[in-house]
Amino acid sequence: MEGVKTEVGSLESSLLQIVQEHQRRSICIREKTDKAKKDALQTAIRVSELLVETVNGKVEGTFINEKRIELEIRALVSTIMRYKKQTDQWLAASHAMNTVIKEIGDFENWMKIMDFDCKTINAAIRNIHQI
Repeated sequence: MEGVKTEVGSLESSLLQIVQEHQRRSICIREKTDKAKKDALQTAIRVSELLVETVNGKVEGTFINEKRIELEIRALVSTIMRYKKQTDQWLAASHAMNTVIKEIGDFENWMKIMDFDCKTINAAIRNIHQI
């Protein structure tokens, strides 16, 4: 009987060791799994942060470029308005010169007509004096 008790005690202790070993391995695997989850979560958070930084950097760059373009547009509008004013002044001056030249041509034509009329009157007066 003692032999059977020893075998039973030995069997119980072996089973107890197997259960304890199984529990230790389960705990170890659970700890590794938890650590892997934490590492994966931290890596995902870091990737997310890097993506957000990259997108924000590009958005910020785009915003800066947009502001530069707006400033250039304002400068170009100002330049265009200045050129428009200058062109309008040149057109007015050109129109005034054309008007003056036309008036000079009209005056010259009037002078020719007056000269012809004076010569005709002069010739008529001479003819009258000769008669």
